[in-house]
Amino acid sequence: MKNKVLILAVHPDDETLGCGGTLLKHKKNGDEIHWLICTSINKSHSYYQTREKEIKIVVDMYGFNSVHNLRLKTMQVDEYSMSYLVGKISKVINEVQPNIVYLPFKGDVHSDHKKVFESSYSCTKSFRYSFIKKIYMIETLSETEFSPSTKEDKFIPNVFVDISEYMDKKLEIIKIFDSEIEEHPFPRSLRNIKALATFRGATAGCEYAESFVLLKEIN
Repeated sequence: MKNKVLILAVHPDDETLGCGGTLLKHKKNGDEIHWLICTSINKSHSYYQTREKEIKIVVDMYGFNSVHNLRLKTMQVDEYSMSYLVGKISKVINEVQPNIVYLPFKGDVHSDHKKVFESSYSCTKSFRYSFIKKIYMIETLSETEFSPSTKEDKFIPNVFVDISEYMDKKLEIIKIFDSEIEEHPFPRSLRNIKALATFRGATAGCEYAESFVLLKEIN
């Protein structure tokens, strides 16, 4: 059976940083991949049109089966009520009906990430969303590595995906989001993205890997 995969990206580029290679692998294996973008910059912002063009290019590069954009105010997601966010996210999840869902990591330091995780995880209850069988949290450079070093908040991966075949394309895609990438030691640099994949690959016994925290699996 082919999978229906939904990635919840708090900001455009999170999907590529956290699971770009994995999404490409899903697509090659014949799975459907769906992209939920949670935030958007204001239409009055000088970069708005450029960002919209970037998103369209990225959609084509992945071959997403559908794209959904909640257009929440970036950097201000904590202004929205939980009931509002749950309602918006639930609508998309019910429309897509994915069996695999990728969420932001609950310990990410960005307030947008924290709020989206909390509201989206509320939309995975088995008695309401019985079609969801696997839930993962992703690792997002510039957010996840700065989580507090406590047992409750530290990213401790328990699933690794070999993305060696897809690493070059992952880097090609992330370059589309030009304004989000800077030179090392900035966290979101090409060097650091490759370094993290190399490190995770060493754990998994392959050249490059992405890692995840599995929250739930129903067989």
